[in-house]
Amino acid sequence: MLAGSRRVNRLAVVALVTLLALAALGSRARGAAPAQITVYAAASLTDVFPKIDPSQRYSFGASNMLAAQIQQGAPADVFASANMALPNQLLASDTCSRPVVFARNTLVVVVPRSNPAAIRTVFELTKPGVKIVIAGAGVPVGSYTLQILRNMNLSGAVLRNVVSRETDVREVLSKVALGEADAGFVYATDAKAASGKVTMLRLPAWAQPKVQYGMCIVGSSTHRADAQAFVNKVLGKAGQGKLVAAGFLPRVKPPRK
Repeated sequence: MLAGSRRVNRLAVVALVTLLALAALGSRARGAAPAQITVYAAASLTDVFPKIDPSQRYSFGASNMLAAQIQQGAPADVFASANMALPNQLLASDTCSRPVVFARNTLVVVVPRSNPAAIRTVFELTKPGVKIVIAGAGVPVGSYTLQILRNMNLSGAVLRNVVSRETDVREVLSKVALGEADAGFVYATDAKAASGKVTMLRLPAWAQPKVQYGMCIVGSSTHRADAQAFVNKVLGKAGQGKLVAAGFLPRVKPPRK
């Protein structure tokens, strides 16, 4: 009777140890699960980033405003900018890792589908009375707009018709789509996303600025491994495929040293 009781006790101890081991393994596995990270990204990435990775937390807006927030300690893990200048500035202040180019883009002019000003080319933006919206100079798309106008020697004539300078590219697109402006300068990807509401007028390739999107990991991130995993996903074949499908140009890989 005593031996049987000891056997039962031993079995109970073995079962308890097994359960504790399984619980520890389960806890360890849960601990290894990827953390949800916060990605601060340019407004022009609003549609495509959630398609690349829907599990992350996103904050979209003007790249310059997002960079300023990160500089002031905003809890971001990854910064994806519509230019390389802003992430390089964060790198210089030890706020971000060395940025990588993950996509390229081009500028276009958009007009409302009804096109009340009858604009067919960029040169018609110089006509008196045409209402144009662009992004502010500190916003990447705003800086690119000023650059392309300089390249085409149209700065003075076109800027005289600018009635509003918006905080980001989506605000420019919205004003045109709603018919509150006759034309606006946006990225080709934004024009594609709103193709049912606006008509896109292409700009000459020789006048295009070098539009490269840069991404870096924020130095204060507490999820650096997960942030790097997100960067890798964007740079990977599937991520790049989704960017191209959205109208972005493939990134130019840096030459091997």
